[in-house]
Amino acid sequence: MASNMSEILSSNAMRPRRRKVQNYLLIWVDENIDVKNEDCQNTLAHLRNVVKEVNVCATSEECIEALIDVDGGKAFVISSGALGQNVVPVIHDMACVDAIYVFCSKKARHEVWTKKWFKIRGVFTTIKPICESLKKVTRECDHNSIPMSFISVQKGSASDENNSKQLPAVYMYSVLYKEIALEIDDDDTKSINNLFKYCREQGIAENELKEFQREYQNNSAVYIYTCELFFYTMLNCALWTLDTKAMTKMAFFVRNLHRQLEQLHKDQINEFKNTFIVYRGQGATEERIQQLINTKGGLLSFNNFLSTSEKQQVAMGFVDRALGKNNLAVLFTMVIDPSKVSTSNTPYATIDGLSAIPSEKEILFSMHTVFNIIDVKQATGNNRLWEVQLTLTDDNDPQLAELTKSMREDIDGTGWPRMAKLMYTLGDFGQAEEFYKELFEILSSDSDRAFIYHKLGNLKDQQGEYQEAVKYYEGSLEIKRKTLPEDHTQLAAIYQQFGLTYDHMGDYSKALEYYKKSLKILEKTLPPNHSSLATSYNNIGLLYSNMDNYSKALQYYEKSLEIREKTLPSNHPNVANSYNNIGLLYSNMGNCSKALPFFEKSLKIREKTLPPNHPDLATSYNNIGMVYNSMGDYSKALEYFDKSQKIYEKTLPLNHPNLASSYNNMAYVYVSMRDYSKALSLFEKALVILQKSLPPAHPHIKSVKNSIDDLKKIM
Repeated sequence: MASNMSEILSSNAMRPRRRKVQNYLLIWVDENIDVKNEDCQNTLAHLRNVVKEVNVCATSEECIEALIDVDGGKAFVISSGALGQNVVPVIHDMACVDAIYVFCSKKARHEVWTKKWFKIRGVFTTIKPICESLKKVTRECDHNSIPMSFISVQKGSASDENNSKQLPAVYMYSVLYKEIALEIDDDDTKSINNLFKYCREQGIAENELKEFQREYQNNSAVYIYTCELFFYTMLNCALWTLDTKAMTKMAFFVRNLHRQLEQLHKDQINEFKNTFIVYRGQGATEERIQQLINTKGGLLSFNNFLSTSEKQQVAMGFVDRALGKNNLAVLFTMVIDPSKVSTSNTPYATIDGLSAIPSEKEILFSMHTVFNIIDVKQATGNNRLWEVQLTLTDDNDPQLAELTKSMREDIDGTGWPRMAKLMYTLGDFGQAEEFYKELFEILSSDSDRAFIYHKLGNLKDQQGEYQEAVKYYEGSLEIKRKTLPEDHTQLAAIYQQFGLTYDHMGDYSKALEYYKKSLKILEKTLPPNHSSLATSYNNIGLLYSNMDNYSKALQYYEKSLEIREKTLPSNHPNVANSYNNIGLLYSNMGNCSKALPFFEKSLKIREKTLPPNHPDLATSYNNIGMVYNSMGDYSKALEYFDKSQKIYEKTLPLNHPNLASSYNNMAYVYVSMRDYSKALSLFEKALVILQKSLPPAHPHIKSVKNSIDDLKKIM
């Protein structure tokens, strides 16, 4: 696996930052706000007990700008009466705005105009009733934003191939997360301490942590999940956004809740002998409704614990609240046939006696409950309500089994080492590094330590810390050479990593030396179509491309691609890597018409199989931008460079070479557009980063310096 992992060419190492812990935020807009005032600070504290992210704006313009920047979640707005009359008409119909509160001492003056706007929850003179209302609307938002995956299933002889292309990345990785969480058996006290440390970093108040600890000691996991603590919303948000760090900190709770549902199901087995029906109502977006329609006949997975009710009127309560906001809503009718599913995979139980909300007659299902979508239709007499008929299946379903087989083979192992591998695959190298360093303290055998040195070397290479990577590889090699013959494939894998890192450092002769040592072992010991040979050919091709020997590079790239197309699924990330590298080669040769189709084939695979902020996606966007720049389509080039830049800025350390590359490429577009001052600024930003992250003699530094000198001559 190590040699395959070496081909991810960008880093997703996390710089310290506050993460989202909820799928929504609160904006308080008032021109008279003084955040230094004690009353204001108390008000903010009350609000942050409900909504963790509260943004304060002094003008209508700031408020509108903040709402435009909301990405994929919901927003609540508290406005003064004076500003409200101007800002509400502008923001009311924004899709992200869920509820508006007017906070003003002159209640009577504003009650008339506010009645025209259905998202306004009222005019309030004190903060307490606003907080009480926010508790309700945030709970509804959490309920409505349960993560789902839609899996289209096509029948016929080519169905396995087609289906594998339809398996969503979020589904794949969250399934693995659940499997790994169930394998780990850490002490709860240690797990809670780790969770609390993370929560403090995210600004969760101490009183909330103490309340969680008190409730967790005195109640069950089911109670904790259903009561009004921060945990439910944090877990929902983490699974929605694939926030890997939050997911790992909450793995113990996922395991405990799943195990409790398993035990409850065994205790209630006599209640679930016959087929029964449960209901779930929730708000929905147009996009979600369209996904349901498009996936009719396919599969729907709920990627969090799934709350349902035996009472249709309970589900309709959620529907009515969504419709009351003029939103779309969906009523799921779920047919459960216990004889057709494995309850070890999909446990469910009645939780009335344990829930914090016993009146809902709730049946709670574990994560990744999977249903067949039988029918999707508009309700009679209400075009904003959709009725969806589902039947329970599980991930032993033959359609899903084929889809997940390759994924499980790629991310193998058990427990925390497997979790680290998952984090690596998801592009969260910082979190993976944290796991491997913790494992290093626990594991004591030489073979384990050699393995961890190797993985830490991989991570440091991805993070652009090449000298550190070399040190870790040397540590791994020193241990392995004591016990392994010189022609062992594990030594070949280490030599590959040395080669890749020296390539990144611009030391091409040393890189070629290590690549040849590795290839000699692999060709001697492995069958001709082995995946490690494909990786070796690919990396040598990459090196020759960097040395501007394009004919040799193409020769090795084609040998690599030939093996991969024979042995891997057509949507495997390594196939995407091959397409990307061949595209880059043609781009460097100036053959844009040949480069673009390869880049587009690579991007198509990556968009289907990777999380939306994965660094490989940034690489694809960047490369397509370069082609459009060469073709003279500057607006399209900037569009793709901007997509790439946004991912890099979210995921890379500030001094990573890929950020410099992004600035450098955008600079060339502005040179072509004759905006020389903008180009110079970007070249200089790139140079500052490269001088901090690469050796002084690296060819990339020389190249950017030359570009700056050339540009200054024509300015």
